[in-house]
Amino acid sequence: MKKILVILDGASGLPENCFGGKTPLEMAETPNLDYFAKKGKMGYMYPIDEKTIPGSDNSIISLLGNNPKNCKRGTYETIGAGVKLKRGDFAARINFGTIDNLSNRRIIDRRAGRTLTTKEVKILSKTLNSQIKLACKFELYPLVQHRGVLVLRGGFSDNITNTDPEWSPGKEKKFKFSEPLDDEDEIAKYTSNIINDFIVQAFNILNTHYINLNRKKIGLLPANLILTRGGGIEIPKLKQYKSWMSLNSMPLEIGIAKISGMNNFSFEYPKLKKIDVYDNLYNSLNKTIKFTIKILKKQHKNYLGGYIHFKETDIPGHDNKPYEKKNMLEMIDKRFFGFLRKFVRGKDIKVVVTCDHSTPCKLKSHSADPVPVLLYDGKKEDDTIMFCEKESKKGSLGKFYGKDFMNKTGLDK
Repeated sequence: MKKILVILDGASGLPENCFGGKTPLEMAETPNLDYFAKKGKMGYMYPIDEKTIPGSDNSIISLLGNNPKNCKRGTYETIGAGVKLKRGDFAARINFGTIDNLSNRRIIDRRAGRTLTTKEVKILSKTLNSQIKLACKFELYPLVQHRGVLVLRGGFSDNITNTDPEWSPGKEKKFKFSEPLDDEDEIAKYTSNIINDFIVQAFNILNTHYINLNRKKIGLLPANLILTRGGGIEIPKLKQYKSWMSLNSMPLEIGIAKISGMNNFSFEYPKLKKIDVYDNLYNSLNKTIKFTIKILKKQHKNYLGGYIHFKETDIPGHDNKPYEKKNMLEMIDKRFFGFLRKFVRGKDIKVVVTCDHSTPCKLKSHSADPVPVLLYDGKKEDDTIMFCEKESKKGSLGKFYGKDFMNKTGLDK
């Protein structure tokens, strides 16, 4: 193996009052990442451009040398979940969310409070698959926690709006039904109508489902709304990395890796059995680190490059939990980067560390802010001493964009 790319999902952020004006990356004790910074060089990157707020989907494909505008997240996640698609099938990423009612359209939580257990989401999905009647064949596949994918079989259009307010024009926090982006596109109109029909039927079923009635009794948010985004009808053509391996367990990253020609190594993401999602996240992060180290040791000689993605660091940003983000960064530094520091010693291995986007805790969402990029290749060309946003502005790599990432870091060589 000659190169390792590590993406810390949403780890970059903005200064927090609770940290005295420092970001979680600045506040975290990360001696091993700092070692790579002291021995390497840094820069800062806009994953798309200065104005676009990136998601993990368009950011990752941009970093891998693809056009971020040709991004349909539902397709990646569906393929990552192992579901086969035919041309014309419509695949969308979905969230189980919570809405007051469809009349006032007030969304209470896009993720049903992050307390939806694996068992609950499987039961709810099974009920919807058996009771909803549409003018086409469909399948709703539950994924991790509140996540899933909806597949409509047949001839559809992806020229429609999202119903998830965080990824819809205007960023309104009220639910909006899907609409065609072209009023003269009859297939898009048909697709929107099918999506909206599904959502209405799902609400009527979910709102009175025994699981949600029980959740409300114990003070939890009901999962009574299906939110859709990133619908796609074609498998995109991405730049190929057939000499690379990927170590990922989340459907989005698995799908992107597979379509990019990488050989993905994965494990079953730990089930959420109780309502403490952070207990589950730390368990998952620990398992991810152990699995990644095991596979790197075993398989590194068989591949030219390795793509590693830590998803968990993004969640505290969405939940406004800066201390949790700090703790996760310290855990990754001690257990993974501590290993990586020893692993690359004496070897001709390039290490690149970055984030797919910034998720500031104070915003509880992604932002268009730049993210730090660290390149460790045995050539020290600047005075940077730690992996963080402020230090990256001093680095010799300077400012650049996601489309130039592979070239700027030498990962394309």
